[in-house]
Amino acid sequence: MGVLMQTFYWNCPSAENQEFNWWNNIKSKIPTLSDIGFTALWLPPCNKAASNVSMGYDTYDYYDLGDLNQKGSAKTWFGSKDELTDLIDTAHNNRLSVYADLVIHQNSGGDAEEVNPIDGISRWTKFNPLSQKFPRTYLDFQPSIYETIDGLEPITFGAMPNLCHRNPDVYTQILEYAEWLLETVGFDGFRYDCVAGYGGWMVRAIQELRVNKNNASFIPFGVGECWASDYTINEWLNETNSWSDNPSCAFDFLLRQNLKNLCDDYGFSLKGLTSGSLLNDNASLAVTFVENHDIVRLDPIINDKMLAYAVILTHEGYPCVFWQDYYNWDLAQEDNNSGIAALVKVHEQYAGGPTDILYCDDNLYIMQRRGFGNQKGLILVLNNGGAWNGKAVQTLWSNREFIPVAWRGDANADIPENKFTDNNGSTDFWAPARGYAVYV
Repeated sequence: MGVLMQTFYWNCPSAENQEFNWWNNIKSKIPTLSDIGFTALWLPPCNKAASNVSMGYDTYDYYDLGDLNQKGSAKTWFGSKDELTDLIDTAHNNRLSVYADLVIHQNSGGDAEEVNPIDGISRWTKFNPLSQKFPRTYLDFQPSIYETIDGLEPITFGAMPNLCHRNPDVYTQILEYAEWLLETVGFDGFRYDCVAGYGGWMVRAIQELRVNKNNASFIPFGVGECWASDYTINEWLNETNSWSDNPSCAFDFLLRQNLKNLCDDYGFSLKGLTSGSLLNDNASLAVTFVENHDIVRLDPIINDKMLAYAVILTHEGYPCVFWQDYYNWDLAQEDNNSGIAALVKVHEQYAGGPTDILYCDDNLYIMQRRGFGNQKGLILVLNNGGAWNGKAVQTLWSNREFIPVAWRGDANADIPENKFTDNNGSTDFWAPARGYAVYV
């Protein structure tokens, strides 16, 4: 499916002295990202929020993309509408898709308080955006005559009111907004924020939009953030994708927990590497990741993070790389074989076809991707022990030379050796201590 780059982290515009200029900052990286092998960009919420120094998860005006002077400035914290569309055009010219972060659960920055007669509580639910599109009143929010909560407390973020998607006007407005983002602004798909806050049928309706891009019919990509204690990823996928001919993916939070355990808990058994994960159960719908803007602030991976990237960039699923890991924390390493960039190249050139685990014990894991089309397959060796480790295994390929193209270890000094399979396709493959090696 390619490799996705999450192009932001919390407070990134101020952290990098790029306030109101983040779109231009991303744009400057696009040619190199494309050359490395990235195929898509996930952008932060692009619409005007409750203030002009916001990450965008407190939506105010859906149709103000940084061109209307409200909430402190014309630009959003990331830049202007023209800069956004220029970024998208540049990405498309460099063979990259662009996904919008779609925040359709919570709103903020209302212009006036209103008392909802259902519960008698006053909330900031009067929205009169300058775009004059999708104005809202208390009728558009929970609690609503259109929705029964069935005794469950709805997910809330502070005092922000939640949209009621069963209100026909809200449902219609969201579909029209999504269509506008795809057809007019130029996005290619969506990351659905906080999907535990509304029914999967809302995502399914957006996924089934048939829009016109460049005089051709187009269906959007979609991935849901299903991260809530009372939701499971598979339950959400079943609800969302039932009878859909354009199913949504989901972020694989369960795999991410396994990856954190691998990196931070010395002695983690590799026998449980993918246990319970979406990658294990339904790889075609798994967006795999190591960090994101939320989880890195709450439960970051501290040690040996490249072990996690070696997993997601060689296995099936749709891997997502985190901006801070790549640019801020020196894991890109575009000039050598021991960083994320080398693994992205491996993913795009070799990581095709089904996965076979050739050997696995507590400390050593060897798998092959069989290859598909132009991707000729690979061997990954993952070593959780404190010294070099390897094993003789039987591969699909007889009488072939295997060359290490990506590797990293605890000391990271020794380079894995080339290997040659015999008539049966067998040879021994090795990886350095607390490290990995990819052979092709």
